[in-house]
Amino acid sequence: MSDSTPRPSEIGETDAPPIEEKPYKIVFEANKCFGAGKCAEASRNWELDLETGIAKPRSYFITEEELEENVRAAELCPAKKDRGVIHVVDRRTDEEIAPDPHGDGTLSVDW
Repeated sequence: MSDSTPRPSEIGETDAPPIEEKPYKIVFEANKCFGAGKCAEASRNWELDLETGIAKPRSYFITEEELEENVRAAELCPAKKDRGVIHVVDRRTDEEIAPDPHGDGTLSVDW
C-alpha cells in the first residue's frame, strides 16, 4: 500500500466497535451501486432502498457469525463488471476477504 492510500481498517472508523467484537468491516462503493439487489438476497445485513434503488448495509462492522453471508453478498454483486462494490475487510490484517479480484488481499476499491 502506498503512503497516499488509506488503510482499509481506518476507512469510516469514527464509531467503530472494538475489533475483538466485530473483526470485519464493509467498505461500500455506494456511488457505483446500480441496485441489482443480489446482496439483499444473500445477506440479512443488506437492504435495497426501493426509493433510491441503491443497496445499503445495516451495519458496516460485522462478527464472525455474519461473515459468510456478507462474503456471499460481496461475491454476488455484479457492479463494476462483476468485481463488485461491496468489500469485506479483516480489520486485524487490512486484507480484503471478498471479492478480492486480485487474489492478494489488496483492497479493490476504485478511488
